[in-house]
Amino acid sequence: MAHQNIVYVTGHRHPDTDSIVSAIAYSLLQQRKGINAVPCRLGKINAETKWLLDRFGFAEPMLFEDARATIHEIDMDPPLTITPDTTIYETLQLMQKQSKQSYGVVNEKGQLLGMVTRSDLATIGLGDTAAGIQLLKETPLENIAKTINGKLVYMDEDYHFNGKVSIIAMTETGLANYDIKDRLVLLGNDKTAQEQAIKKGAGVLVVVWADTISDEVLTLAKQHHCPIILSGHGTMNTSRYLYFAPPVKLIMVRSLISFNIDEFAEDVGKKMLKSRFRSYPVVDNNNYLKGYLSRYHILDYHNKKVILVDHNEYAQSVKGVENADLLEIIDHHRICDIATSRPISFRNEIIGSTASIITSIYMENQMDISKNLAGLLLGAILSDTLKFRSPTTTAKDIGLAKALAKIADLDIDAFAAEMFRVSSNISQKSVRDLVTQDVKTFQIDNKKVMIAQVIISAVDEVHSIESQLQEEMEKMVKENSLDLFVIAFTSILENGSSFYSSGTLKEIVTEAFPNTNGAHSFQEDILSRKNQIVPLLSRAIINSAI
Repeated sequence: MAHQNIVYVTGHRHPDTDSIVSAIAYSLLQQRKGINAVPCRLGKINAETKWLLDRFGFAEPMLFEDARATIHEIDMDPPLTITPDTTIYETLQLMQKQSKQSYGVVNEKGQLLGMVTRSDLATIGLGDTAAGIQLLKETPLENIAKTINGKLVYMDEDYHFNGKVSIIAMTETGLANYDIKDRLVLLGNDKTAQEQAIKKGAGVLVVVWADTISDEVLTLAKQHHCPIILSGHGTMNTSRYLYFAPPVKLIMVRSLISFNIDEFAEDVGKKMLKSRFRSYPVVDNNNYLKGYLSRYHILDYHNKKVILVDHNEYAQSVKGVENADLLEIIDHHRICDIATSRPISFRNEIIGSTASIITSIYMENQMDISKNLAGLLLGAILSDTLKFRSPTTTAKDIGLAKALAKIADLDIDAFAAEMFRVSSNISQKSVRDLVTQDVKTFQIDNKKVMIAQVIISAVDEVHSIESQLQEEMEKMVKENSLDLFVIAFTSILENGSSFYSSGTLKEIVTEAFPNTNGAHSFQEDILSRKNQIVPLLSRAIINSAI
Protein backbone atom coordinates (compact mmCIF):
# COMPACT_ATOMS: atom_id res chain seq x y z
CA MET A 1 0.00 0.00 0.00
CA ALA A 2 1.06 3.59 -0.60
CA HIS A 3 1.03 4.50 3.10
CA GLN A 4 3.85 2.00 3.70
CA ASN A 5 6.11 4.46 1.88
CA ILE A 6 5.21 7.37 4.15
CA VAL A 7 8.00 8.82 6.28
CA TYR A 8 6.67 10.40 9.47
CA VAL A 9 8.72 13.40 10.64
CA THR A 10 7.97 14.17 14.26
CA GLY A 11 9.15 16.29 17.14
CA HIS A 12 8.70 15.50 20.82
CA ARG A 13 5.68 15.15 23.05
CA HIS A 14 4.05 18.35 24.36
CA PRO A 15 5.44 20.11 21.29
CA ASP A 16 6.91 23.59 21.36
CA THR A 17 7.36 25.86 18.36
CA ASP A 18 10.83 24.55 17.47
CA SER A 19 9.56 20.97 17.45
CA ILE A 20 6.57 21.68 15.19
CA VAL A 21 8.38 23.99 12.78
CA SER A 22 11.34 21.63 12.44
CA ALA A 23 9.00 18.78 11.54
CA ILE A 24 7.25 20.90 8.90
CA ALA A 25 10.42 22.34 7.40
CA TYR A 26 12.26 19.02 7.24
CA SER A 27 9.23 17.27 5.71
CA LEU A 28 9.15 19.89 2.96
CA LEU A 29 12.85 19.35 2.33
CA GLN A 30 12.33 15.57 2.08
CA GLN A 31 9.39 16.07 -0.27
CA ARG A 32 11.60 18.06 -2.61
CA LYS A 33 13.87 15.02 -2.71
CA GLY A 34 10.94 12.86 -3.81
CA ILE A 35 10.29 11.30 -0.40
CA ASN A 36 6.69 11.01 0.83
CA ALA A 37 7.35 12.76 4.14
CA VAL A 38 4.57 13.92 6.46
CA PRO A 39 5.04 16.38 9.36
CA CYS A 40 3.58 15.20 12.66
CA ARG A 41 2.85 16.40 16.16
CA LEU A 42 2.63 14.40 19.37
CA GLY A 43 0.17 16.64 21.15
CA LYS A 44 -1.75 19.88 21.11
CA ILE A 45 0.12 22.89 19.72
CA ASN A 46 0.51 26.00 21.86
CA ALA A 47 -0.81 29.49 21.13
CA GLU A 48 2.54 30.76 19.88
CA THR A 49 2.91 27.92 17.38
CA LYS A 50 -0.67 28.33 16.16
CA TRP A 51 -0.08 32.03 15.64
CA LEU A 52 3.01 31.35 13.55
CA LEU A 53 1.31 28.67 11.44
CA ASP A 54 -1.67 30.93 10.77
CA ARG A 55 0.51 33.92 9.98
CA PHE A 56 2.62 32.10 7.41
CA GLY A 57 -0.08 29.86 5.96
CA PHE A 58 0.93 26.39 7.17
CA ALA A 59 -1.47 23.66 8.23
CA GLU A 60 -1.26 22.06 11.66
CA PRO A 61 0.66 18.77 11.36
CA MET A 62 -1.17 15.48 11.75
CA LEU A 63 -1.44 13.91 15.20
CA PHE A 64 0.94 10.92 15.33
CA GLU A 65 -0.18 8.50 18.03
CA ASP A 66 1.86 5.33 17.53
CA ALA A 67 4.84 4.26 15.43
CA ARG A 68 3.66 0.66 15.25
CA ALA A 69 1.80 -0.43 12.12
CA THR A 70 -1.91 -1.10 12.38
CA ILE A 71 -3.76 -3.58 10.18
CA HIS A 72 -5.11 -0.62 8.23
CA GLU A 73 -1.55 0.29 7.27
CA ILE A 74 -0.40 -3.05 5.86
CA ASP A 75 -1.31 -4.99 2.74
CA MET A 76 -4.22 -7.40 3.02
CA ASP A 77 -6.56 -9.17 0.62
CA PRO A 78 -9.60 -7.22 -0.65
CA PRO A 79 -12.99 -7.72 1.02
CA LEU A 80 -14.61 -10.10 -1.50
CA THR A 81 -17.96 -11.17 -0.06
CA ILE A 82 -21.12 -13.20 -0.55
CA THR A 83 -24.60 -12.73 0.88
CA PRO A 84 -26.42 -15.11 3.24
CA ASP A 85 -28.62 -16.23 0.32
CA THR A 86 -25.74 -17.11 -2.00
CA THR A 87 -25.95 -20.84 -2.73
CA ILE A 88 -23.20 -23.33 -1.93
CA TYR A 89 -22.89 -24.00 -5.67
CA GLU A 90 -22.44 -20.29 -6.47
CA THR A 91 -19.86 -19.99 -3.69
CA LEU A 92 -17.85 -22.93 -5.08
CA GLN A 93 -17.92 -21.33 -8.52
CA LEU A 94 -16.64 -18.04 -7.08
CA MET A 95 -13.89 -19.78 -5.14
CA GLN A 96 -12.68 -21.49 -8.29
CA LYS A 97 -12.89 -18.36 -10.42
CA GLN A 98 -11.18 -16.06 -7.91
CA SER A 99 -8.84 -18.65 -6.34
CA LYS A 100 -10.25 -17.99 -2.88
CA GLN A 101 -10.33 -20.42 0.02
CA SER A 102 -12.95 -18.56 2.04
CA TYR A 103 -15.57 -15.82 1.86
CA GLY A 104 -17.07 -13.46 4.35
CA VAL A 105 -20.84 -13.47 4.49
CA VAL A 106 -22.22 -9.95 4.87
CA ASN A 107 -25.61 -8.31 5.18
CA GLU A 108 -26.95 -5.70 2.80
CA LYS A 109 -24.91 -3.00 4.59
CA GLY A 110 -21.63 -4.89 4.25
CA GLN A 111 -21.43 -5.93 7.92
CA LEU A 112 -19.86 -9.30 8.65
CA LEU A 113 -22.23 -12.11 9.65
CA GLY A 114 -20.05 -15.19 9.24
CA MET A 115 -17.48 -17.04 7.15
CA VAL A 116 -17.59 -19.94 4.70
CA THR A 117 -14.44 -21.87 3.82
CA ARG A 118 -13.71 -24.43 1.12
CA SER A 119 -13.41 -27.09 3.81
CA ASP A 120 -16.89 -26.18 5.09
CA LEU A 121 -18.28 -26.77 1.60
CA ALA A 122 -16.34 -29.99 1.15
CA THR A 123 -18.19 -31.53 4.09
CA ILE A 124 -21.45 -31.12 2.16
CA GLY A 125 -20.27 -33.41 -0.63
CA LEU A 126 -18.28 -35.78 1.56
CA GLY A 127 -20.19 -35.72 4.83
CA ASP A 128 -23.08 -37.75 6.15
CA THR A 129 -26.31 -37.58 4.12
CA ALA A 130 -28.27 -36.73 7.27
CA ALA A 131 -26.76 -33.25 7.22
CA GLY A 132 -27.67 -32.84 3.56
CA ILE A 133 -31.25 -33.85 4.25
CA GLN A 134 -31.68 -31.15 6.87
CA LEU A 135 -30.10 -28.54 4.62
CA LEU A 136 -32.31 -29.39 1.63
CA LYS A 137 -35.39 -29.27 3.85
CA GLU A 138 -34.60 -25.61 4.64
CA THR A 139 -33.59 -24.70 1.07
CA PRO A 140 -35.98 -22.58 -1.02
CA LEU A 141 -37.14 -24.37 -4.19
CA GLU A 142 -35.99 -21.39 -6.22
CA ASN A 143 -32.44 -22.18 -5.07
CA ILE A 144 -32.81 -25.80 -6.18
CA ALA A 145 -34.11 -24.79 -9.61
CA LYS A 146 -31.29 -22.27 -10.05
CA THR A 147 -28.58 -24.68 -8.96
CA ILE A 148 -29.60 -27.46 -11.36
CA ASN A 149 -29.98 -24.90 -14.15
CA GLY A 150 -33.66 -25.71 -14.23
CA LYS A 151 -37.08 -24.11 -14.39
CA LEU A 152 -39.70 -24.08 -11.68
CA VAL A 153 -42.76 -24.83 -13.86
CA TYR A 154 -45.14 -25.12 -10.93
CA MET A 155 -44.82 -23.72 -7.40
CA ASP A 156 -47.20 -24.39 -4.55
CA GLU A 157 -47.07 -22.39 -1.32
CA ASP A 158 -48.35 -25.43 0.62
CA TYR A 159 -45.73 -27.86 -0.62
CA HIS A 160 -44.50 -30.60 1.73
CA PHE A 161 -40.82 -31.55 1.52
CA ASN A 162 -38.82 -33.39 4.19
CA GLY A 163 -35.37 -32.92 2.61
CA LYS A 164 -34.95 -36.52 1.45
CA VAL A 165 -34.26 -37.39 -2.21
CA SER A 166 -35.33 -40.43 -4.22
CA ILE A 167 -33.90 -41.16 -7.65
CA ILE A 168 -36.37 -43.41 -9.42
CA ALA A 169 -35.09 -46.28 -11.59
CA MET A 170 -38.14 -47.79 -13.27
CA THR A 171 -38.73 -51.52 -12.79
CA GLU A 172 -41.56 -53.89 -13.68
CA THR A 173 -43.20 -53.08 -10.35
CA GLY A 174 -43.18 -49.36 -11.17
CA LEU A 175 -43.21 -47.17 -8.05
CA ALA A 176 -44.83 -49.80 -5.85
CA ASN A 177 -41.67 -50.50 -3.85
CA TYR A 178 -40.67 -46.83 -3.30
CA ASP A 179 -41.52 -44.82 -0.18
CA ILE A 180 -41.48 -41.30 -1.62
CA LYS A 181 -43.94 -39.46 0.60
CA ASP A 182 -42.79 -35.83 1.13
CA ARG A 183 -39.54 -36.52 -0.75
CA LEU A 184 -37.94 -34.80 -3.72
CA VAL A 185 -38.38 -37.35 -6.50
CA LEU A 186 -36.00 -37.30 -9.44
CA LEU A 187 -37.31 -39.07 -12.53
CA GLY A 188 -37.38 -38.89 -16.31
CA ASN A 189 -39.76 -37.80 -19.05
CA ASP A 190 -42.39 -40.44 -18.24
CA LYS A 191 -45.91 -39.07 -17.81
CA THR A 192 -47.20 -42.20 -16.08
CA ALA A 193 -44.33 -42.28 -13.58
CA GLN A 194 -44.77 -38.58 -12.86
CA GLU A 195 -48.47 -39.07 -12.10
CA GLN A 196 -47.77 -42.11 -9.90
CA ALA A 197 -45.13 -40.19 -7.93
CA ILE A 198 -47.51 -37.33 -7.27
CA LYS A 199 -50.29 -39.69 -6.18
CA LYS A 200 -47.91 -41.50 -3.79
CA GLY A 201 -47.26 -38.18 -2.00
CA ALA A 202 -44.04 -36.86 -3.55
CA GLY A 203 -43.11 -33.53 -2.01
CA VAL A 204 -41.30 -32.12 -5.06
CA LEU A 205 -40.93 -33.50 -8.57
CA VAL A 206 -37.68 -32.92 -10.48
CA VAL A 207 -37.87 -34.06 -14.08
CA VAL A 208 -34.82 -34.70 -16.29
CA TRP A 209 -34.59 -35.02 -20.07
CA ALA A 210 -37.89 -33.17 -20.58
CA ASP A 211 -38.82 -29.77 -22.05
CA THR A 212 -42.44 -29.62 -20.90
CA ILE A 213 -44.85 -31.08 -18.40
CA SER A 214 -48.26 -32.31 -19.56
CA ASP A 215 -51.40 -30.50 -18.49
CA GLU A 216 -52.67 -33.65 -16.78
CA VAL A 217 -49.55 -33.87 -14.61
CA LEU A 218 -49.77 -30.15 -13.76
CA THR A 219 -53.43 -30.53 -12.76
CA LEU A 220 -52.55 -33.46 -10.54
CA ALA A 221 -49.62 -31.54 -9.01
CA LYS A 222 -51.93 -28.69 -8.04
CA GLN A 223 -54.34 -31.10 -6.37
CA HIS A 224 -51.54 -32.69 -4.30
CA HIS A 225 -49.52 -29.46 -3.66
CA CYS A 226 -46.46 -30.86 -5.44
CA PRO A 227 -44.11 -28.33 -7.10
CA ILE A 228 -42.42 -29.40 -10.35
CA ILE A 229 -38.97 -28.45 -11.58
CA LEU A 230 -37.57 -29.15 -15.04
CA SER A 231 -33.81 -29.81 -14.67
CA GLY A 232 -31.26 -28.46 -17.11
CA HIS A 233 -28.95 -31.43 -16.48
CA GLY A 234 -29.07 -35.18 -16.78
CA THR A 235 -29.78 -37.49 -13.87
CA MET A 236 -26.18 -37.74 -12.63
CA ASN A 237 -25.40 -34.01 -12.49
CA THR A 238 -28.84 -33.13 -11.22
CA SER A 239 -28.42 -35.52 -8.28
CA ARG A 240 -24.94 -34.10 -7.58
CA TYR A 241 -25.87 -30.44 -7.73
CA LEU A 242 -29.02 -30.76 -5.61
CA TYR A 243 -26.96 -30.82 -2.44
CA PHE A 244 -25.19 -27.59 -3.38
CA ALA A 245 -28.47 -25.66 -3.55
CA PRO A 246 -28.73 -24.61 0.15
CA PRO A 247 -27.89 -20.96 0.97
CA VAL A 248 -24.62 -20.42 2.82
CA LYS A 249 -26.43 -18.92 5.81
CA LEU A 250 -27.31 -22.51 6.75
CA ILE A 251 -23.67 -23.62 7.00
CA MET A 252 -21.61 -20.47 7.65
CA VAL A 253 -19.50 -20.22 10.80
CA ARG A 254 -20.86 -17.43 12.97
CA SER A 255 -18.37 -17.63 15.84
CA LEU A 256 -15.33 -16.05 14.20
CA ILE A 257 -11.79 -15.05 14.98
CA SER A 258 -11.64 -11.62 13.42
CA PHE A 259 -9.42 -8.58 13.84
CA ASN A 260 -10.14 -4.88 14.08
CA ILE A 261 -8.56 -2.71 11.41
CA ASP A 262 -7.03 -0.49 14.12
CA GLU A 263 -5.24 -3.33 15.92
CA PHE A 264 -1.46 -3.37 15.83
CA ALA A 265 0.07 -5.89 13.44
CA GLU A 266 2.44 -7.26 16.08
CA ASP A 267 -0.49 -7.97 18.44
CA VAL A 268 -2.43 -9.66 15.64
CA GLY A 269 0.57 -11.85 14.84
CA LYS A 270 0.65 -13.14 18.41
CA LYS A 271 -3.08 -13.95 18.31
CA MET A 272 -2.67 -15.80 15.01
CA LEU A 273 -0.21 -18.19 16.65
CA LYS A 274 -3.07 -19.54 18.76
CA SER A 275 -5.12 -20.71 15.73
CA ARG A 276 -4.54 -22.30 12.31
CA PHE A 277 -6.91 -20.63 9.89
CA ARG A 278 -5.76 -19.72 6.38
CA SER A 279 -7.42 -16.33 6.42
CA TYR A 280 -8.97 -14.00 8.99
CA PRO A 281 -11.62 -11.30 8.38
CA VAL A 282 -10.74 -7.70 9.27
CA VAL A 283 -13.54 -5.38 10.37
CA ASP A 284 -13.91 -1.79 11.52
CA ASN A 285 -15.57 -0.59 14.72
CA ASN A 286 -19.02 -0.99 13.13
CA ASN A 287 -18.29 -4.57 11.97
CA TYR A 288 -17.99 -3.62 8.30
CA LEU A 289 -15.72 -6.07 6.48
CA LYS A 290 -12.53 -4.36 5.27
CA GLY A 291 -10.44 -7.27 3.99
CA TYR A 292 -8.77 -10.55 4.83
CA LEU A 293 -5.50 -11.15 6.62
CA SER A 294 -3.20 -14.18 6.45
CA ARG A 295 0.06 -15.09 8.17
CA TYR A 296 1.89 -13.99 5.04
CA HIS A 297 0.64 -10.43 5.44
CA ILE A 298 1.81 -10.32 9.05
CA LEU A 299 5.24 -11.77 8.24
CA ASP A 300 5.64 -9.23 5.44
CA TYR A 301 4.60 -6.06 7.30
CA HIS A 302 6.90 -3.23 8.33
CA ASN A 303 6.47 -0.71 11.10
CA LYS A 304 6.32 2.98 10.24
CA LYS A 305 9.30 4.87 8.89
CA VAL A 306 10.15 7.73 11.25
CA ILE A 307 12.50 10.72 11.38
CA LEU A 308 12.92 12.37 14.78
CA VAL A 309 13.58 16.09 15.13
CA ASP A 310 14.29 18.12 18.28
CA HIS A 311 14.63 15.05 20.56
CA ASN A 312 16.39 11.71 20.83
CA GLU A 313 14.98 9.87 23.84
CA TYR A 314 12.19 7.34 24.27
CA ALA A 315 10.37 9.22 27.04
CA GLN A 316 9.81 12.23 24.78
CA SER A 317 9.06 10.39 21.57
CA VAL A 318 6.05 8.83 19.89
CA LYS A 319 4.61 5.68 21.43
CA GLY A 320 6.13 2.56 19.92
CA VAL A 321 9.18 4.39 18.56
CA GLU A 322 11.39 1.50 19.71
CA ASN A 323 9.62 -0.66 17.10
CA ALA A 324 9.72 1.94 14.33
CA ASP A 325 11.93 1.89 11.26
CA LEU A 326 13.98 4.86 12.47
CA LEU A 327 15.69 6.61 9.55
CA GLU A 328 17.25 9.76 10.96
CA ILE A 329 17.57 12.04 13.98
CA ILE A 330 18.20 15.80 13.96
CA ASP A 331 18.56 17.36 17.38
CA HIS A 332 20.37 19.89 19.59
CA HIS A 333 19.78 18.25 22.98
CA ARG A 334 21.89 15.82 24.98
CA ILE A 335 22.29 12.37 23.45
CA CYS A 336 20.01 9.97 25.30
CA ASP A 337 18.73 6.41 25.10
CA ILE A 338 17.31 5.80 21.64
CA ALA A 339 19.04 2.80 20.05
CA THR A 340 18.84 1.49 16.48
CA SER A 341 19.46 -1.90 14.87
CA ARG A 342 21.47 -0.37 12.02
CA PRO A 343 23.42 2.82 11.30
CA ILE A 344 21.32 5.93 10.67
CA SER A 345 22.00 9.58 10.00
CA PHE A 346 22.24 11.34 13.38
CA ARG A 347 22.93 15.07 13.33
CA ASN A 348 23.39 16.58 16.76
CA GLU A 349 24.77 20.10 17.10
CA ILE A 350 25.61 22.44 19.94
CA ILE A 351 23.22 25.14 18.85
CA GLY A 352 20.20 27.00 20.17
CA SER A 353 17.45 25.56 17.97
CA THR A 354 16.73 22.54 15.81
CA ALA A 355 15.23 24.98 13.31
CA SER A 356 18.74 26.42 12.93
CA ILE A 357 20.04 22.97 11.95
CA ILE A 358 17.19 22.51 9.44
CA THR A 359 17.95 25.93 7.94
CA SER A 360 21.60 24.92 7.62
CA ILE A 361 20.60 21.72 5.80
CA TYR A 362 18.57 23.74 3.27
CA MET A 363 21.57 25.95 2.62
CA GLU A 364 24.02 23.04 2.43
CA ASN A 365 21.81 21.42 -0.21
CA GLN A 366 21.52 24.76 -2.05
CA MET A 367 17.74 24.68 -1.72
CA ASP A 368 15.94 27.98 -1.76
CA ILE A 369 13.72 28.83 1.21
CA SER A 370 10.36 30.43 0.47
CA LYS A 371 9.41 33.69 2.13
CA ASN A 372 6.73 32.06 4.32
CA LEU A 373 8.96 29.15 5.35
CA ALA A 374 11.73 31.60 6.21
CA GLY A 375 9.34 33.47 8.52
CA LEU A 376 8.27 30.20 10.14
CA LEU A 377 11.87 29.07 10.74
CA LEU A 378 12.80 32.49 12.08
CA GLY A 379 9.96 32.29 14.60
CA ALA A 380 11.17 28.88 15.79
CA ILE A 381 14.75 30.10 16.27
CA LEU A 382 13.61 33.18 18.17
CA SER A 383 11.28 31.07 20.32
CA ASP A 384 13.83 28.43 21.27
CA THR A 385 16.69 30.89 21.87
CA LEU A 386 14.37 33.33 23.68
CA LYS A 387 15.39 35.94 21.14
CA PHE A 388 19.09 35.05 21.55
CA ARG A 389 19.01 35.51 25.36
CA SER A 390 19.22 31.81 26.16
CA PRO A 391 22.75 30.63 27.03
CA THR A 392 22.32 27.93 24.37
CA THR A 393 22.36 30.60 21.65
CA THR A 394 25.32 30.53 19.28
CA ALA A 395 26.65 32.94 16.71
CA LYS A 396 25.39 30.52 14.08
CA ASP A 397 21.80 30.89 15.38
CA ILE A 398 22.05 34.65 15.14
CA GLY A 399 23.56 34.57 11.66
CA LEU A 400 20.93 32.16 10.34
CA ALA A 401 18.13 34.20 11.94
CA LYS A 402 19.35 37.34 10.18
CA ALA A 403 19.49 35.49 6.85
CA LEU A 404 15.94 34.21 7.34
CA ALA A 405 14.69 37.67 8.35
CA LYS A 406 16.06 39.05 5.10
CA ILE A 407 14.30 36.37 3.03
CA ALA A 408 11.04 36.86 4.95
CA ASP A 409 11.37 40.66 4.87
CA LEU A 410 10.91 40.88 8.65
CA ASP A 411 12.39 43.08 11.35
CA ILE A 412 13.62 40.69 14.05
CA ASP A 413 12.87 42.99 17.02
CA ALA A 414 9.35 43.87 15.88
CA PHE A 415 8.56 40.32 14.86
CA ALA A 416 9.84 38.84 18.14
CA ALA A 417 7.87 41.37 20.20
CA GLU A 418 4.69 40.49 18.33
CA MET A 419 5.28 36.75 18.73
CA PHE A 420 6.16 36.88 22.44
CA ARG A 421 3.04 38.92 23.18
CA VAL A 422 1.07 35.89 22.04
CA SER A 423 3.12 33.29 23.95
CA SER A 424 3.44 35.30 27.18
CA ASN A 425 -0.28 36.04 27.61
CA ILE A 426 -1.33 33.55 30.29
CA SER A 427 -4.68 35.21 31.03
CA GLN A 428 -6.33 33.44 28.09
CA LYS A 429 -5.09 29.97 29.12
CA SER A 430 -6.37 27.51 31.67
CA VAL A 431 -4.02 26.42 34.44
CA ARG A 432 -4.14 22.89 33.00
CA ASP A 433 -2.93 24.20 29.65
CA LEU A 434 -0.11 26.10 31.32
CA VAL A 435 1.31 23.01 33.01
CA THR A 436 0.99 20.77 29.94
CA GLN A 437 1.66 23.00 26.93
CA ASP A 438 5.46 22.65 26.97
CA VAL A 439 6.48 19.85 29.30
CA LYS A 440 9.24 17.26 28.94
CA THR A 441 9.92 14.04 30.80
CA PHE A 442 13.36 13.11 32.10
CA GLN A 443 14.86 10.13 33.93
CA ILE A 444 17.35 11.55 36.41
CA ASP A 445 19.16 9.10 38.69
CA ASN A 446 16.24 6.63 38.28
CA LYS A 447 13.75 9.33 39.24
CA LYS A 448 10.90 10.29 36.91
CA VAL A 449 10.85 14.05 36.47
CA MET A 450 8.70 16.36 34.34
CA ILE A 451 9.79 19.92 33.66
CA ALA A 452 7.43 22.46 32.11
CA GLN A 453 8.34 25.93 30.93
CA VAL A 454 5.95 28.82 30.36
CA ILE A 455 7.00 32.12 28.76
CA ILE A 456 5.36 35.11 30.45
CA SER A 457 5.80 38.89 30.43
CA ALA A 458 6.47 39.20 34.16
CA VAL A 459 6.91 36.48 36.77
CA ASP A 460 4.58 38.16 39.27
CA GLU A 461 1.66 37.37 36.94
CA VAL A 462 1.69 33.86 38.42
CA HIS A 463 0.80 34.98 41.96
CA SER A 464 -2.92 35.16 41.21
CA ILE A 465 -3.13 31.50 40.16
CA GLU A 466 -0.72 29.88 42.67
CA SER A 467 -3.35 27.78 44.50
CA GLN A 468 -4.87 26.44 41.28
CA LEU A 469 -1.37 25.86 39.94
CA GLN A 470 -0.39 23.72 42.90
CA GLU A 471 -3.54 21.61 42.53
CA GLU A 472 -2.84 20.93 38.85
CA MET A 473 0.78 20.08 39.54
CA GLU A 474 -0.24 17.55 42.18
CA LYS A 475 -2.64 15.99 39.66
CA MET A 476 0.21 15.72 37.15
CA VAL A 477 2.34 13.92 39.74
CA LYS A 478 -0.40 11.34 40.39
CA GLU A 479 -1.41 10.90 36.75
CA ASN A 480 2.16 10.32 35.57
CA SER A 481 3.58 8.58 38.67
CA LEU A 482 6.22 11.29 39.03
CA ASP A 483 8.86 11.81 41.67
CA LEU A 484 9.04 15.49 40.77
CA PHE A 485 7.09 17.98 38.68
CA VAL A 486 8.66 21.40 38.06
CA ILE A 487 7.27 24.37 36.19
CA ALA A 488 9.48 27.32 35.27
CA PHE A 489 7.82 30.64 34.48
CA THR A 490 10.30 32.49 32.31
CA SER A 491 10.25 36.20 31.49
CA ILE A 492 12.43 37.21 28.58
CA LEU A 493 11.93 40.89 29.36
CA GLU A 494 13.00 40.39 33.00
CA ASN A 495 15.74 37.93 31.98
CA GLY A 496 14.95 35.17 34.46
CA SER A 497 12.56 32.57 35.83
CA SER A 498 10.65 31.56 38.95
CA PHE A 499 9.95 27.95 39.92
CA TYR A 500 7.07 25.90 41.34
CA SER A 501 7.27 22.20 42.21
CA SER A 502 5.31 19.19 43.41
CA GLY A 503 6.12 15.59 44.28
CA THR A 504 8.23 13.79 46.88
CA LEU A 505 11.36 15.55 45.61
CA LYS A 506 9.87 19.05 45.48
CA GLU A 507 12.32 20.39 48.10
CA ILE A 508 15.15 19.61 45.66
CA VAL A 509 14.07 22.59 43.57
CA THR A 510 14.95 25.08 46.32
CA GLU A 511 18.39 23.45 46.56
CA ALA A 512 18.94 23.93 42.84
CA PHE A 513 17.39 27.41 42.81
CA PRO A 514 17.63 28.88 46.34
CA ASN A 515 14.97 31.35 47.43
CA THR A 516 16.71 34.59 48.33
CA ASN A 517 13.67 36.79 48.60
CA GLY A 518 10.70 34.69 49.70
CA ALA A 519 9.14 31.59 48.15
CA HIS A 520 9.44 31.18 44.37
CA SER A 521 11.91 34.02 44.21
CA PHE A 522 13.15 35.27 40.87
CA GLN A 523 16.20 33.46 39.45
CA GLU A 524 18.06 35.95 37.32
CA ASP A 525 19.74 34.75 34.09
CA ILE A 526 18.03 31.32 34.30
CA LEU A 527 16.32 30.96 30.93
CA SER A 528 17.28 27.68 29.32
CA ARG A 529 15.62 24.42 30.32
CA LYS A 530 18.20 22.40 28.43
CA ASN A 531 21.44 24.10 29.49
CA GLN A 532 20.55 25.48 32.90
CA ILE A 533 17.41 24.05 34.51
CA VAL A 534 17.95 20.35 33.72
CA PRO A 535 21.68 20.30 34.66
CA LEU A 536 21.12 22.15 37.96
CA LEU A 537 18.16 19.95 38.94
CA SER A 538 20.08 16.80 37.96
CA ARG A 539 23.00 17.79 40.16
CA ALA A 540 20.69 18.49 43.10
CA ILE A 541 18.85 15.15 42.71
CA ILE A 542 22.08 13.16 42.46
CA ASN A 543 23.61 14.96 45.47
CA SER A 544 20.50 14.30 47.56
CA ALA A 545 20.97 10.55 47.10
CA ILE A 546 24.59 10.55 48.31
